[in-house]
Amino acid sequence: MKKVELKGLDKTCYVDTLKNGLDIVLIPYEDKNNYYMSYVTRYGSEINTFVPSGEKKYKTVSNGIAHFLEHKMFEQEDGVDPFKYFSESGTGANAFTTFNSTQYICYGTKELEKNLKYLIKYVNEPYFTNENVEKEKGIIKEEIKMYKDIPEWILENKLRESVYNNNPRRIDIAGDLEDIDGITKEELYLCYNTFYNPSNMFLVVAGKFEPNNIMKIIKEQFKDKKEKYEKIKIKDVKETKTVHEEEVELSINLKIPKIGLGYKINKKSLGIKDDLELDMYLHMLSTLLFGISSMFRERVREKHLMTSFYYEWDNIIDYRTLLLYAETENPELLIDEIKTEIKNMKYTKDDLERIKKVWIANEVKMIDFIESTVSNIIDDKIKYNKLVDNKISLIRKINKQKLDEIVSKIDFSNYSKVILLPNKIITNEQTI
Repeated sequence: MKKVELKGLDKTCYVDTLKNGLDIVLIPYEDKNNYYMSYVTRYGSEINTFVPSGEKKYKTVSNGIAHFLEHKMFEQEDGVDPFKYFSESGTGANAFTTFNSTQYICYGTKELEKNLKYLIKYVNEPYFTNENVEKEKGIIKEEIKMYKDIPEWILENKLRESVYNNNPRRIDIAGDLEDIDGITKEELYLCYNTFYNPSNMFLVVAGKFEPNNIMKIIKEQFKDKKEKYEKIKIKDVKETKTVHEEEVELSINLKIPKIGLGYKINKKSLGIKDDLELDMYLHMLSTLLFGISSMFRERVREKHLMTSFYYEWDNIIDYRTLLLYAETENPELLIDEIKTEIKNMKYTKDDLERIKKVWIANEVKMIDFIESTVSNIIDDKIKYNKLVDNKISLIRKINKQKLDEIVSKIDFSNYSKVILLPNKIITNEQTI
């Protein structure tokens, strides 16, 4: 077990990799009574064509199967419901699937060791039958139908669908209704046996504990899984430089129009090979342009142009996409404001230094929150396959000259626009 200091944060982590390939990160806290742990597989909805474990040829599985698999892990052969098991000690549990991972979470204040053992146990023991798979199909179909009525869900999915031509991120994480019909017990086991292996997983535990003791417990749980699996072969999906569709307009059931803009950026054109460094600069750019204290926010607030606004970066192998979402009574006017901000962007060295100070302060504050610390570590391991122990130092190195250089290489004309408008029911007497 190796000790890793999170520089500038006065926090020590302990890391190890078992012989079977499982990565472990432990973050002990002396002054906390609660704990938070997550058992993660690097398997999400964007992986649908791969060589299954023990086979030689590529196989394409049903869309939405990673999410379906997550649901089925909570049905155990012994009949015990993991949610009920954890709740008996006042412990919370959850699980969720993203494009690139699936996480199984446990958090509470009591019986850390017991709950850690059970978290590992139930995720390591799948139980799929024809009957319980068919039963789950109805549950997931209802979930999909529910989300299809949520405007924000419609907007985000339609924007990704418009930006990407081939990448599986244009498909919703849960799949569609017809995808669910095709999922079988055999397909679930095939995906589980390929991706739910220690070499493709990691475990992060934070709380008040003695690291050597927790490491001993984890190793004991894997005493029968000592063999390291072969590297998984996943089919590389080539994405094109241009967006799939430049403009989409839909009428749906909502009160206030919503807009989405997706700026698709070719990563290779920016000239930075290190993904973490690139992402920090791109996040700096989006914060300067559209952050809470930006001139853009101040300007559109004064003009009463929007009632909500948020943005995020979407990362795929060869591209970075800036996704902007807003609710507004004046869609075209707000879109013009966004485009004007990008075209005439202005920021100073002082602006950049101010945001750097805020970021560093946030890193220092966040280390005191167990859940946030675990989430950040998971995010870094999924995106960059490492524990980032020098983030504050990296933030300090961000400089205006390099940011200017990156900005000069971005093609901001390559974007998709999605507008959601309220339905209008026309009768002989009125428009509703």
